[in-house]
Amino acid sequence: MANKTAQRPQRIGLYPGTFDPVTNGHIDVIARAARLLDKLVVGVAINTGKGPLFSLEERVELVTAEIQPIAARNGMVIEVVPFDTLLINFARSVGASMIVRGLRAVSDFDYEFQMAGMNYRMAPDIETVFLMASETHQFIASRLVKEVAMLGGDITSFVPALTHERVLKRLRG
Repeated sequence: MANKTAQRPQRIGLYPGTFDPVTNGHIDVIARAARLLDKLVVGVAINTGKGPLFSLEERVELVTAEIQPIAARNGMVIEVVPFDTLLINFARSVGASMIVRGLRAVSDFDYEFQMAGMNYRMAPDIETVFLMASETHQFIASRLVKEVAMLGGDITSFVPALTHERVLKRLRG
């Protein structure tokens, strides 16, 4: 008979992205993933190829600030860590057994499906879990948020308050 008081291993998940800027869609996926895990690591990718609006340090700072209420509400640890390595290697380095990916639309699935297959081939012990963005956030993409902001549109409903302030300040400066 198995010992029912045996401690199960801590469920650690990794939610990677560039978060340039962090959107309400990202926050939604983080909040939902936090309910499934004991610890969540939000991995902020360097990804200079995308021509980021914010530096890596600024993105880490913004994500950290915007997710504090989620960690407090769930009574859990959510770490924000920059990375510039192969995702699977980063997942192993933080002890993750799960990679969390957000899906907005069917078009995301093709790319994510390929990535999940590649990651599984390299690390079959690390599962990829897809979370659908809630219907109110499915259309939000960082790239579109930046474009709307650059063209003078209102991004208030797409990003959290601090991020909104910083995006406008960056574009005006």
